[in-house]
Amino acid sequence: MWVFGYGSLIWKVDFPYKRKSVGYIQGYIRRFWQASEDHRGTPEAPGRVLTLIPMEQWEIQFKSLDETPGVENGVCWGVVYEIGPEDVEDVKKHLDHREKGGYEALSLQVHLKDPIDGQESVQAMVYFGSTENPMFVGPSKDLAHKIAHSVGPSGKNSDYLLELCKAHRQIAPENDHHLDWLEGLVKVLI
Repeated sequence: MWVFGYGSLIWKVDFPYKRKSVGYIQGYIRRFWQASEDHRGTPEAPGRVLTLIPMEQWEIQFKSLDETPGVENGVCWGVVYEIGPEDVEDVKKHLDHREKGGYEALSLQVHLKDPIDGQESVQAMVYFGSTENPMFVGPSKDLAHKIAHSVGPSGKNSDYLLELCKAHRQIAPENDHHLDWLEGLVKVLI
């Protein structure tokens, strides 16, 4: 089993894996449009965490509301982890719990930056919060403020963003407009 991380799974890996590789998925963009009451916020003051938005849905439903500058290309870079057969059940249970706040798993093709065993892509499990889940909040004028000031059981929401930006710059050959834009706004507020 392979697992693709596009958010905290890039820099905060807390499960066993055999190997990892940098890769990307196509046709999706990442956005901090998912409320977090269990990790980076509380029920009284939810933080914001990432989800994936299908590019086609973003174009039709959200593009005009999205304040992120730059041109989106529908490529989302992250890290893919191969889970050994002996760990699949435990890792799946762990991730189902970790990603419980409105997320569901789907299988997507991950294109590898460097081929593994001659393979240029792998099929991987990816957690995302659909726009129909109760924790999806969509674009917001106060997004940077929420991230700068929210804190939950897993720590400051701003730490999540800043750690992700740092890790993303180390792995991805191209910038992520949403991450870079939010990082600049949040740094001014903290």
